[in-house]
Amino acid sequence: MPFKICVIGCGQIAVGYHGPAYQRYAAQNLDVTLAACCDIDLAKAYAFRERFGFQRSYQNYLLMLDQEKPDAVCLLVPPDQTCEMSCAILGKGFPLLTEKPSGRTVAELDQMITAARKTNAPTQVAFNRRYTPLLQVLKTYLSRHFTPDEIQHIRYDFSRIDRRDYDFSTTAIHGIDAARYIIGSDYQHIRFHYQDFPALGPRVANILMDCTFVSGATGQLNFYPVSGVVTERATVHAFNHTFFLSLPIWNAFDSPGKLQHIKKGKVVFETTGQEASKSDEEFVLNGFYGENASFFDDIKSGRRPEGSLETSRQSVEIADFIRERKTEYTLQEVYE
Repeated sequence: MPFKICVIGCGQIAVGYHGPAYQRYAAQNLDVTLAACCDIDLAKAYAFRERFGFQRSYQNYLLMLDQEKPDAVCLLVPPDQTCEMSCAILGKGFPLLTEKPSGRTVAELDQMITAARKTNAPTQVAFNRRYTPLLQVLKTYLSRHFTPDEIQHIRYDFSRIDRRDYDFSTTAIHGIDAARYIIGSDYQHIRFHYQDFPALGPRVANILMDCTFVSGATGQLNFYPVSGVVTERATVHAFNHTFFLSLPIWNAFDSPGKLQHIKKGKVVFETTGQEASKSDEEFVLNGFYGENASFFDDIKSGRRPEGSLETSRQSVEIADFIRERKTEYTLQEVYE
């Protein structure tokens, strides 16, 4: 039986990153059928179909799902459409990979979680940093050699050029989630600081987070949306060990990225994004192939994906705190 994939949303991120991932996955897995793609702009859906080898294109996603009955659905739409469309897809019982953020608020996310639980539909959130090969190398080493309480501190610097978004939280959630994933612990307490630039636009600001984690580690997360460079860099400290990670964000300043492990002042290991991913293609370097392949492999094998809606709940909540310009966060419950 073929494993049928359907895609909803054929915009820029789908064309630039997800589409090549689907094409590569289908080429490497002969049981996979790229069944159909859908966009409210039918011309975009048709172009996506032709470019990446899908069999059919649609304008109505519900019609597509009813006719195709896919084994996996990928939802790549703007944040204000994610909740309603996710609930409809999950209500039909289809396994769902949804782009971040998984709901703009915790209330939206909880609606999606409820819909998934009613039909027992598997879910995964497309936090591609988790699947970036360089970050995976770092995560694997930390998990094997340190317990969470042995990791002392993480600094995560996240910079963009001329991003005057009224709501930068839907992008900042990537850094929030990545730091939490690297540390392997939820946030316990956060103080937020906002450096506003009203001359550049409403709510344009640097966002600074002073954090403690449940594990006891501390953290500093710094978001600079109107800086002079596009980078994401993490520094992780443990006793006698420091790790420097430069992620290959898009084809930007640090691409293809680099990871260094320093022990007692000496470099004991280093690798590049190309070495870690065995590729120089952006959609592989940036984790888009990894997140899609992981989701499809899990569904095909009957496993529940690790990056489910539930695992994203605290990241969504903290992003919502930024949206509302709150200044302090304290963990109220232990997340599933």
